[in-house]
Amino acid sequence: MTRQVLIGLILVVQTLCAVFFVSDILSSMVGIYVRPLPWEIRELMEIGAALGLVLGLVLGGVMLVWTLRERNQAQERLRRASGAFLELLEERFVEWGLTPAERDVALFAIKGMSTAEIAVLRATSEGTVKAQTNAIYRKAGVSGRPQLLSLFIDDLMRDDSPLKQGRAA
Repeated sequence: MTRQVLIGLILVVQTLCAVFFVSDILSSMVGIYVRPLPWEIRELMEIGAALGLVLGLVLGGVMLVWTLRERNQAQERLRRASGAFLELLEERFVEWGLTPAERDVALFAIKGMSTAEIAVLRATSEGTVKAQTNAIYRKAGVSGRPQLLSLFIDDLMRDDSPLKQGRAA
């Protein structure tokens, strides 16, 4: 049984139980006459409705636990992927022989910041940032930011990339 079906079943059972109790109370308050049922049948209906509400509560709790567990697993996978991506960045930066300043600029460029934004963050001129980005592109063997990003995307898509290896673990 899929989770969607289980959730739907919980909602149907709880709705029927709630309708039973609410309609009984409203008919008494408004004064709508309903032919009385034998007390045995009435008791069985009330017990069934109460059990249905309790069952819905228990199943709702189970679904909440499942959902929280899945969320935690997804957060852990994201944390691992983020760490693997940072390792991949560091590996490439070392391979290309980037200076600490060039590493900062490369990281900001990969994050999508403009030359002006990088200059403000690094408290330097745009000309210096442009010179550093040109040095990064030269060392990486690319002609611009799109190709630099493409290198990392290609690394992430490879079967032997650290992200895919971390996911398999």
